[in-house]
Amino acid sequence: MGGGHDRPKMTDGTDGGAAAATSSDARARAMTPAVGGERLVPVPDDVAREYLLLALRLEQRVPGLVDGYFGPANLKAQVDMESLAAPARLAGDAVRLRERLATEVSDPGRRRWLDRQLVALEAQARVQAGESIGYLDMVERLFDFRPARRPDETFTEAGRELDRLLSGDGSLSERMARWDDAFTIRPERLPAVCEWLVGGFRERAERLFGLPAGEGLTIGFVRNQPWSGYNWYDGGLRSRVDLNLDLPVRAADLVHIVAHETYPGHHLEHAWKEADLVLTQGRSESSVLLINTPECLISEGLADLGHRFASPTADEPALLEELFARAGLPIAGDLAAARDAAETSARVAAVRRDLGAVAVNAALLRHADGQSHDDVLAYLIEVGRMDPERAGKRLAFIEHPTWRTYVFVYTEGEALLRQWLEVGPANDEPTRFARLLHEAPTPSGVAEEIDQG
Repeated sequence: MGGGHDRPKMTDGTDGGAAAATSSDARARAMTPAVGGERLVPVPDDVAREYLLLALRLEQRVPGLVDGYFGPANLKAQVDMESLAAPARLAGDAVRLRERLATEVSDPGRRRWLDRQLVALEAQARVQAGESIGYLDMVERLFDFRPARRPDETFTEAGRELDRLLSGDGSLSERMARWDDAFTIRPERLPAVCEWLVGGFRERAERLFGLPAGEGLTIGFVRNQPWSGYNWYDGGLRSRVDLNLDLPVRAADLVHIVAHETYPGHHLEHAWKEADLVLTQGRSESSVLLINTPECLISEGLADLGHRFASPTADEPALLEELFARAGLPIAGDLAAARDAAETSARVAAVRRDLGAVAVNAALLRHADGQSHDDVLAYLIEVGRMDPERAGKRLAFIEHPTWRTYVFVYTEGEALLRQWLEVGPANDEPTRFARLLHEAPTPSGVAEEIDQG
């Protein structure tokens, strides 16, 4: 592992050091062309092969399930030439493959990861076959984790903190709108600002965690999407990151989004796991990235948690102050005002991230409790302190057929992994976080390790 840190074993049984194949082992493996025809990847064992085929076949019934595929080209070609598989058959394939794990997969961490992923794929296939699964039960099958409703008082307290931070004339919503206008970055300034942020976050990630040789990414800008940012991992240690311009981009929010999608978030995680799990250990099942499966709760939680390493709390005001200048914000012309605004902006952004957990409650109100669109929109505005435009965008995400269950993985994943990270000594946090970049834990396995202290 880069950065000189040792990686102890997780409760799941995953061992990123001892379990990893040696470089000679990796060279000795049979290789096959990957999709795209420019790279070679290990030939999958029988279990990984059946897992990849199942995922690719189910994608044809659940468009968007496969978030990224960089595995063997012949498997993708095989599925593309097949007739569509019946959803009931795919559910049965998931059950039968799970039953094989006990005898065909010796590594307990790999076995557990595959088992939990297959539970999620089976659930998605059963829904496609017409089976009715309750919302919360479905979420638990998909993510190996059951979400918890937050007390509204949590958000009330956060609202009071915003009221204190943004004191002045007018209602809190009016003050927040004025604040946001002052720190909104014009779209034409975003490419240069993002390039600067990515460069700094990459350097910091290299010092803390190391980088696999040859990794890299590009950043683009899009509209008409339900998300604020997205990492499209193409394999070969490369990512494409899209930032959505549907809503105004606030300076402090940009710091979080860039860290989440690039370093040490999605891009670095996917690149290290391709390098370690797929290319070194030959765990070819990790060459497909699947939406609405347990790996997503780990991945989104890791990406949100990565903010604390990309931009530590003590350093963030200075980062924001420089960002104001690079973005050409008017306040940058007054150094004292910019310094004060950077301090406040960092605190406001942190409170708003805490308020982001309101999406958990909103999703439960909409899909578990059956409340109306308008009632949940009002809840996001009144309790979550969102402006109407952002509340509408968040509710569109909550109501989207793909993302209606996915909405939980950010808040719940970050909370789970933060608790796990803080079980150990504070000075050991980079080492512990690095394990998440290199290993393949499950949410239930992480929870068990927390319980064991």
